[in-house]
Amino acid sequence: MKKISILGCGWLGLPLAKSLIEKGFSVNGSTTSEEKIAVLEKAGISPFQINLFEDRIEGNLDLFLSNSEVLIIDIPPKLRGNSSDTSTALSMTFVAKIQNIIPFIEKSSVDKVIFVSSTSVYEDTSDLHNVSEETIPNPDTESGKQLLEAEQLLQSNKNFQTTIVRFGGLIGEDRHPIKFLAGRKNIENPESPINLIYQVDCIRIIAAIIELQQAQSENWNEVFNAVAPFHPTRKEYYSQKAIELNLPLPEFDYSKPSIGKTILSIKITKNLNYNYSFPEL
Repeated sequence: MKKISILGCGWLGLPLAKSLIEKGFSVNGSTTSEEKIAVLEKAGISPFQINLFEDRIEGNLDLFLSNSEVLIIDIPPKLRGNSSDTSTALSMTFVAKIQNIIPFIEKSSVDKVIFVSSTSVYEDTSDLHNVSEETIPNPDTESGKQLLEAEQLLQSNKNFQTTIVRFGGLIGEDRHPIKFLAGRKNIENPESPINLIYQVDCIRIIAAIIELQQAQSENWNEVFNAVAPFHPTRKEYYSQKAIELNLPLPEFDYSKPSIGKTILSIKITKNLNYNYSFPEL
């Protein structure tokens, strides 16, 4: 039975771990919280409390990686750091954290890494252009820049192979942007297309990558965009969602041109032959 280590058992990582266990994998999972250790144990995950900092690592990363063949890194920049830091400072520490864990990966049994990234590595433009995996990233946000640098750091390492999964905006039953946008005024970019993906599809896509690349090891070192193939405008989508959920309608600002992009997940369909559970969100 293959062992997988998931660095970051949060909103996505925890249900991902549960799904992989159901498929017969043994899973080590990390959390930054002592209180969450029991939650991981109850789910059948071997729990580890690990905290990454710019200058150090707290927790037994060697044991966490021990006997694992695959490491999944799911620690977005905006979710890591000290609460007193600014959002920019949080992002600025991210690459240093990835640099700190690489020597541990190199000396471990891990030979495959899946890095959970974001479509924020692609810039927004006024022509609302199409973006595929062949598009050269040019991030216009600090977290996007840090993610791209982390991607390059991992994929350039010859001691292990890394596949990048760039997810769009993550949504689920307990998480949807309309809950924050309902009733708000002067929301920018009304004509920008949405690029969202359901939690269930994120989990199934990562599992599909693992299963395919178990059978065809040459398929590692790939980059996948992962976004549902449904791209109405922000105004169309969020207005309809507000109506469906009986929430106040959001109001949009048309005083300046919308900027954005349409993310195409070509390799998800072509390489994985993947069918979305929620293609229209």
